[in-house]
Amino acid sequence: MNKYTILSFQKQFPDDAACLQWLKEYRYPNGITCKNCGKVTTHHLMTTRRSFSCQECGNHVHPTAGTIFHKSDTPLTIWFYTAFQMAQTRGGVSAKSIQRETGVTYKTAWRMCNLSRRMWNEGNDPMSGQVEVDESYYGGEEKNKHANKRTKRTKGAQGRSTKTKTPVFGMVQRDGKLSVHKVENVKTETIMPIIDENIEKGSQVFTDEFNVYNALQYMGYKHDVVPHGQKIFAIDEVHTNTIEGFWSLSKNGIRGTFHAVSDKWLQAYLNEFAFRYNHRKDEKPMFLSLLGRLSLEGAQFS
Repeated sequence: MNKYTILSFQKQFPDDAACLQWLKEYRYPNGITCKNCGKVTTHHLMTTRRSFSCQECGNHVHPTAGTIFHKSDTPLTIWFYTAFQMAQTRGGVSAKSIQRETGVTYKTAWRMCNLSRRMWNEGNDPMSGQVEVDESYYGGEEKNKHANKRTKRTKGAQGRSTKTKTPVFGMVQRDGKLSVHKVENVKTETIMPIIDENIEKGSQVFTDEFNVYNALQYMGYKHDVVPHGQKIFAIDEVHTNTIEGFWSLSKNGIRGTFHAVSDKWLQAYLNEFAFRYNHRKDEKPMFLSLLGRLSLEGAQFS
């Protein structure tokens, strides 16, 4: 894996002009086709705005159009540095940390991080071979709550209750990609369509003994179960340790960096952790892969 350090970042993106030039080359790798001229023409960077002007007719092209950077007064160097920080850490980076390092307001830092996370979801090709699936719950454990008004324990919220916790379903192909989904519940009618859409028939699926997964054998999958209830966590290749490792990584990251995440934004944070997991072994620096995602059109600005 190529090392991409803070010195690498500063050398590649010393100013906004370098950031804008990168966006131009990334979004128009074969050159910019001028709408007025009807052909690929030479475009020059404007000094007064984030655009390139056609040498032939003067028509302007904005490389930030449709991206999360568009119509933002925040310098591109700060946007890019925020993405660099988010890609460099395993446990995430808080908006408060971005505020301290860059000097922007907390509102601006949170908005940059939030808009970035919306673009992290790549989608994956259908999984095959050996696939682990599991469900988990995100939210504070009742036994750890104190008996005060703010964190008072909720009656009947232990175990698989969703009164104070959010259910999440995950799948990971061994030596492959991972996919995680915030779900309303972990009932058969919720989980099985996700499996059917994301895992090829005939694949070997490993689960714990949760009875929802009993339907797998009737859906065309080879189903192997590890009996966690008997305190057995692996029988040769039968285990769900890979997906459970991701649960631990993401929960520790949320707990240590963000402290708490609301149900509304949980999927975005899960996408962030999944992206880093899926690109952890890439030869290409993860920051540049992330920057490519952030440079796509279709961002939502609300």
